[in-house]
Amino acid sequence: RRIRLHNFYVPAGGDEPDREINPKFGHKLDFIEEMKQLKANGEANTSSILVGDLNIAPLEQDVWSHKQLLKIVSHTPVETEGLLQVMQRGAWLDLMRQHVPENEKLYTWWSYRAKDWEAADRGRRLDHIWSSKDLGPHLQRIDILKEARGWERPSDHVPVTAHFNL
Repeated sequence: RRIRLHNFYVPAGGDEPDREINPKFGHKLDFIEEMKQLKANGEANTSSILVGDLNIAPLEQDVWSHKQLLKIVSHTPVETEGLLQVMQRGAWLDLMRQHVPENEKLYTWWSYRAKDWEAADRGRRLDHIWSSKDLGPHLQRIDILKEARGWERPSDHVPVTAHFNL
């Protein structure tokens, strides 16, 4: 089986969700627009996996408070709708949501600004693992190493791993 791995980093987009006053946000939106051309099944006999820090939490349960974050970069409607269009147009399967229903909270990132990040649990799902639909039945599990956020000198992102039976 041939598998093409796409490792993506979508620019964070700065702090202000306005293309006119924040060129970084405009760059992020342009990046998302270009991603809409990426197809999960781009070549015959080749499956695809897309992983990375996409810096967007697309679903309501991918953030600690949907209403409070609607105007915060990473969860604005223009970003979330754009990323969902990338998934739909490319025929991508959101592997992290294959075993965790959309109505359950799911995070991979916790801010450095939180004094007690674990107790507050104000996370976002900014890191993603997608695949072509043919790989979905082979997914055994997804591991989110939340405890890594509590390590000495941690990243604000935690490792996410997909396990397949191929």
